[in-house]
Amino acid sequence: MELTYETTYQAAGKVADTIASILLKHQAAAYENGEQNLAAVPEAWVVEKMIDVAFWASLRKEEGNATKLSLAFLPPSQAGKPLLFAQPLQLNSKTLSKLAPGVERAGVHVGVWYKGTELYIWGTTIKLPDYCFVLDVSEPALLVVKQRRIIGLGKFMNVAVLRGDQVKVVDENSGLLPDSPAILTSLLGLSYSAVWNDPVNVLIQIAVSMRAHGRGGILLVTPSRHDKWKNSIVHPLQYPVIPAFSGVADLVGNNCNKVSVSDIYWQNALRREVENITGLTAVDGATVINDRHQLLTFGAKIMRAHDATPVEQVLFMEPVMDGSPRLLHPSSLGGTRHLSAAQFVHDQRDSLALVASQDGYFTVFSWSKEANTVQAHRIDVLLL
Repeated sequence: MELTYETTYQAAGKVADTIASILLKHQAAAYENGEQNLAAVPEAWVVEKMIDVAFWASLRKEEGNATKLSLAFLPPSQAGKPLLFAQPLQLNSKTLSKLAPGVERAGVHVGVWYKGTELYIWGTTIKLPDYCFVLDVSEPALLVVKQRRIIGLGKFMNVAVLRGDQVKVVDENSGLLPDSPAILTSLLGLSYSAVWNDPVNVLIQIAVSMRAHGRGGILLVTPSRHDKWKNSIVHPLQYPVIPAFSGVADLVGNNCNKVSVSDIYWQNALRREVENITGLTAVDGATVINDRHQLLTFGAKIMRAHDATPVEQVLFMEPVMDGSPRLLHPSSLGGTRHLSAAQFVHDQRDSLALVASQDGYFTVFSWSKEANTVQAHRIDVLLL
């Protein structure tokens, strides 16, 4: 197929080849593993046009509301029981903005396919084949390129994020570094579980929910085998929880190896309990849970432990191409929240600190034995 479409969103042309090659690499690896029901891989011109059209659609409004929707590249034959339009629709920004109010709900995808060198919209679907190319229009000028993965609670892996003239392509190899936290390797697809209540899957849900409320916050994840974390918290606690609240913990412990990811009832129950806890992270101060997901306190003030030294630097990393690790002072990552979270992990080295910023950035602080320092992984590109 020859490209006959000229894009006007320059970032689309610059990133299309890279994205297409990543999608092709993923599919080739899947074939080698003997996996079936794999989606077609779009050529670079398809990726470029879909991104271009989606970008301009994101800037349009319908009755005062911004365009939000999800595009999926697949033929109707791979969409299970699709909703088919009597006549295919031309893929352009006007059509997408008109359709958006009816298809903006999570899990609904606008189906896109091609004839010759023209792309068209054939209808909608809620079922996608494995490794399907998905393009989310999240907000004005913000697009997220995803690929449906075979297993794992999130079901999608982020491939790239385009925000205006800023393009970030996910680097899967960043999760291969020593001491990478499990939440990072799971989001990168390097390690994941199909069990809905796997502890790492639950932590990912907590991170997504924490980021979603948009108020910023800190969540500290501490060991359940001791309470040394209290040495890094101002006393008396403002909102102690006694006994520890176990809404999430009870669900996580419920037949963990017997309930499949398809069990919608338990997933919804877990989602409600997660939101119950993560809502508290909007309260000023830190929310503390243990590694069993029991809520211990919220609104806690972090302080430097009496026998600890001030944290002077963190190893900052972002899982994107050209995102080389850098040594930075923690305050340069976003202010007081990041500094206090880094200090906590510096003092309590068997703990994690998750920090959501009001501007959407999300950072995971953990201790690196390899580098003998606090490491800060900014993972918001994987949570969108």
